Amino acid sequence: MRSLTVLGSCGAWPEAGRACAGFLLEYDGFKVVLDLGYATLPRLLEHCPDGEVDAVVVTHQHPDHCVDVSALARVRHYQAPDSAPIPLYCPPGVLDVLRALEPRPDPATVFAVHDLAGAREIGPFRLETAALPHYVTNLGVRLSAPGLTVSYTGDSGPAPELAALAEGADLHISDATHQLPPPEPRFLMTAREAAAGAKGATRLLLTHFWPGTDRALSVSQAQEVFFGDVIAAEEGLVLDLG
Repeated sequence: MRSLTVLGSCGAWPEAGRACAGFLLEYDGFKVVLDLGYATLPRLLEHCPDGEVDAVVVTHQHPDHCVDVSALARVRHYQAPDSAPIPLYCPPGVLDVLRALEPRPDPATVFAVHDLAGAREIGPFRLETAALPHYVTNLGVRLSAPGLTVSYTGDSGPAPELAALAEGADLHISDATHQLPPPEPRFLMTAREAAAGAKGATRLLLTHFWPGTDRALSVSQAQEVFFGDVIAAEEGLVLDLG
């Protein structure tokens, strides 16, 4: 099975019934979590009992992208205490946030923590990263395996690096927080800007919607620029990746 499941799609805080940033990428039995923000853990546990995943990738330290990694640590500590640590790839600031949330158990004992920057192999995937503009260090990720490439911006303002991140991707997951450009400096994108950065991809999944956003309007705005499939992330949505 090769699929992407949306665990959460909101930015900042989750609307009622929703969750913040989180995705589960499955490739022939290998399971990678991309971000795990507010309210995503219960949705992950529906698919991965006892939090059994093969790797966790966190793009940056904001709690709407990483706070439920702390909850996952508790699940693993109490439900699977004898299991090997789960590889966690993240910028250094993420570990500081996790330790502030819950120092015991130390997240570095539940997870095998690695700096996300650079390129490496993760199971069947080749992981590559790109530094993208945000309020804190944020690394866009590109995961490539035979027959499949998925890219994900995390949170980002408009940047030339987005084109290389999305080029040739079967699915590009992009921040689309706004519908009108916010004031400078730019650390988040509109749906149109997300679409402009995704032009080399086959499909575009818009996410990180500000609470209350008209998602159909965001899709319509992106379709003015991007001529492949444009999809609004919705909790529970499962995309078949072949």
